[in-house]
Amino acid sequence: MCGIFACHNHPDVAKFKPTALKLSKAIRHRGPDWSGSVTCHNTILCHERLSIVGVESGAQPLTNADESIAVAANGEIYNHRLVRKHLKIPYHFKTTSDCEVIIPLYLEHGIDAPKYLDGMFSFVLYDKKQDRTIAARDPIGITTLYKGYNSQEPGTVYFASELKSLHPVCDKIEAFPPGHVFDSLTGETTRYFEPSWWDEKKCPQTPLDLKLLRETLEKSVRKRLMAEVPYGVLLSGGLDSSLVAAIAQRESLRLRKLAEEQAANSQEVDPEAQDKGEGLVGIDDDNKLSTVTFLPQLNSFSIGLPGSPDNKAALEVAKFLGTKHHVMTFTIEDGLNALSDVIYHLETYDVTTIRASTPMYLLSRKIKAMGIKMVLSGEGSDEIFGGYLYFHGAPNKEEFHEECVRRVKNLHLADCLRANKSTSAWGLEARVPFLDKEFLEVALNIDPQEKMITKERLEKYILRKAFDTKDQPEGAYLPDNILYRQKEQFSDGVGYGWIDALKDQAELQVTDEMMKNPKPEWGDDIPDTKEAYWYRCMFDEHFPPSCASTVMRWTPKWVKQTDPSGRAISIHQAKYDHVDE
Repeated sequence: MCGIFACHNHPDVAKFKPTALKLSKAIRHRGPDWSGSVTCHNTILCHERLSIVGVESGAQPLTNADESIAVAANGEIYNHRLVRKHLKIPYHFKTTSDCEVIIPLYLEHGIDAPKYLDGMFSFVLYDKKQDRTIAARDPIGITTLYKGYNSQEPGTVYFASELKSLHPVCDKIEAFPPGHVFDSLTGETTRYFEPSWWDEKKCPQTPLDLKLLRETLEKSVRKRLMAEVPYGVLLSGGLDSSLVAAIAQRESLRLRKLAEEQAANSQEVDPEAQDKGEGLVGIDDDNKLSTVTFLPQLNSFSIGLPGSPDNKAALEVAKFLGTKHHVMTFTIEDGLNALSDVIYHLETYDVTTIRASTPMYLLSRKIKAMGIKMVLSGEGSDEIFGGYLYFHGAPNKEEFHEECVRRVKNLHLADCLRANKSTSAWGLEARVPFLDKEFLEVALNIDPQEKMITKERLEKYILRKAFDTKDQPEGAYLPDNILYRQKEQFSDGVGYGWIDALKDQAELQVTDEMMKNPKPEWGDDIPDTKEAYWYRCMFDEHFPPSCASTVMRWTPKWVKQTDPSGRAISIHQAKYDHVDE
């Protein structure tokens, strides 16, 4: 991940530049590898870079030949080789960065450029000739982006990857909506992402195709192995991360064999061929991955309290797959000590997000310390397939599907935010294969009756079945007891003592009297538990009230409970006898 800060139409941009650089520095943790800025007319773009693709040449902001267009981008464009190859107007690329394709796409398609990108991204582009700023965010909001305004500066618009860069200069801040593009010429933010599944009231009827489901996820993982730096996989031992790890390991073994075969035949790529995408990392027209990253073993990582369910299961998966696994244990004191920093980096006071983010935040620091800069993760699967335990209560397939689509649309305020900011706090990038556009198109158009949870079918049954191939030529992706392991929410799986400790600590920090007298500036957004109250107070220490409107509370449906933990739902199995001791 990288960090973006930009301001369009500032009343005195020359005077503002030192402040802009300082605000950009506030998110340098996202991109510790290089910093850059471009100032033109009344607009400034600042960028903090995490180099993963185009390491040697991809410093940002990126510009075209006459420097009339500049772009600051965050994320990964997985189809950049294909874009280069199929441009209608010849374009000479200055770098091998995947993000540079945004410029020629803008030249050809204007504000429709984001429609042609396959990846996770946020970008701000400035067109000097038109004095025009374009900003866009990926379809699901895997990357974070905010838009801000100052009431004393009408006509000025600010953009940043995190709130901490905006609140010192903005009195109104909003999350930039995923799948949308902003155009300063009109001042409007319009939706460019229009998939077939967007209307949650439209219940799909497409028959289940297990082979298509499996192959589409495999393709999604393959895209996300595009890198020029060491990478790994987050492996909780649950279904989603285990499947991603299994596919990544198969592809890594294939790449190792390919690297050995090609080692003797390496040669320089002609610059003109490079403009067409030849010799660059990424996928080609035949969906084959090319990468300069070759590691002896795929590294996998898990975290938990001593004896946690996740670490135990993750070890079993890693042994089965043959990954080089790293188990991190943390103490309750480690977690409690990190809470204020977690809330500062996550920029939220949502209970579920903070519970799950703390172990991920601690693990990310360890991963980065080992020299890993990118990891694959399993976010999104539970939303797509109705994997949360509360989906047991769905009354019919129509409501089941409606809730799935609603959850996917809100991922940018929940699990995507957690995955992005927990890892970016330490300059680590998380990629999420389940949220691939093509995979979503397949998975969210399956007749939801196939996803319904019954006595015979546990949650995410069709995903499990798609990878139950032990009797097929593909062989087993995972052991059966992992493939059919019941859902654990991450904050539960790291060890049940973690949530219990948070509740106990909140009891010490928040009195009954405080609960009866919430702060007036909270308005109607009143915490309903002492834990929630405690987090909100810590949030207020870091951020003004103007930032609170960007926070969404994660709550389950169809069940009566104040605690969002999966363990609080009656269907949950407290002990996993089928996970090896």
